[in-house]
Amino acid sequence: MNETDTRMIKTEAAPTAPSDRIPSVDVLRGIAVLGILIMNIQSFSMIEAAYINPTSFGDLTGMNQWVWILSHILACEKFMTIFSILFGAGILLLSDRLESKGLGTAGIHYRRTFWLIIIALIHAYCFWYGDILFVYGLSALLVYLFRKASPRRLMVAGLIVIAVPSLLYLFFQSSIPYWPAEAIQSTTATWRPGSEAVAAEVSAYRGGWVRQMDARVGASIFHQTFLILIWYGWRVVGLMMAGMAFFKWGVLSAERTKRFYRLAALIGLGAGLPMVVWGVVRNFAESWRMEYSMFAGWQFNYWGSLFVAFGYIGLTMLLCRSTLWSGLKKLLSDVGRMAFSSYLLQTLICTTLFYGHGFGLFGRVERTTQILIVFAIWIALVIFARMWLHSFRFGPAEWLWRSLTYRKRQPFRLERGGA
Repeated sequence: MNETDTRMIKTEAAPTAPSDRIPSVDVLRGIAVLGILIMNIQSFSMIEAAYINPTSFGDLTGMNQWVWILSHILACEKFMTIFSILFGAGILLLSDRLESKGLGTAGIHYRRTFWLIIIALIHAYCFWYGDILFVYGLSALLVYLFRKASPRRLMVAGLIVIAVPSLLYLFFQSSIPYWPAEAIQSTTATWRPGSEAVAAEVSAYRGGWVRQMDARVGASIFHQTFLILIWYGWRVVGLMMAGMAFFKWGVLSAERTKRFYRLAALIGLGAGLPMVVWGVVRNFAESWRMEYSMFAGWQFNYWGSLFVAFGYIGLTMLLCRSTLWSGLKKLLSDVGRMAFSSYLLQTLICTTLFYGHGFGLFGRVERTTQILIVFAIWIALVIFARMWLHSFRFGPAEWLWRSLTYRKRQPFRLERGGA
């Protein structure tokens, strides 16, 4: 083998080796992928409207009410925010690693994104309409173009983009007096479906896989078109840009001082939690009216969740910088390394539990039981990740995605003594 061949091998594009990963990013990703199930369990087990309007389905008294309140305050949009931030950081991680080897980045990035979109479409239309990967893929196509911008510009631009849905919804609310009666009726039916619509959705998901398509395809199209245009797309793009800024500032790699992370936790939670709590109080005071709660009432958590997520990042980085809790950090890191697989596995477990091709529990499980199921799935995912990574380099979904991205079958099993 000559010297030219050796250089070519050394600069061949390949996935990040386990030993080169950033531990704090994996820990944070593990927390995010576990945390999103707290809210997603509602979409798996209840009608679609219940996610945005808790009064539209199921009991909302006693412990069920408290489970919803705590889930909303602590989880709703918070972990999705972290996940989106990490996805933006991941774009930089990939491009920086390739560029440091003198390799081009565009081809690999767009191929990687293309396959993510394909997997997302399969996930959404064949399994669960609540898929978030599709909007991540579309957003990554755009956000990649801004990877060279300064962190300050990325953060400012990200916040401006994030503000767009907030302004749109306030505009929608102010225009309600001018809506035709049909539009008000249609929006109200989305916010609080009638008994026939509820019965049809419950029947669809309690049916077999083909029967479920009646509800799943329509919901997936709605999420991947209208909701992306007025909400998801803007927020995810903005958060990915913020994630790039955080990564460039060293926030996500635990490089900042402990004082910085303490302030992040204090400011984030101190500002965000009261904002979200006040939103809960106001929405209940307004009896969850569509004209208020869908628009102005939604704003408190929309903005408060950004602060809370930042507070969670600060706490997680303090955990990563600490010499304590090494066992917990290892478990969370394992889940983070397998975040893609863990996310898809949540869908397989929950659709089997709640949909008609499995146990058919859709619409039959109250919120108090839902949260117990979340805890059980967390335990299962942590154990699965620990056992899997004992023998394999990547999670199964990660391995497939990397093999498709690099157009080469990636090593799967760990060699004896491997990392």
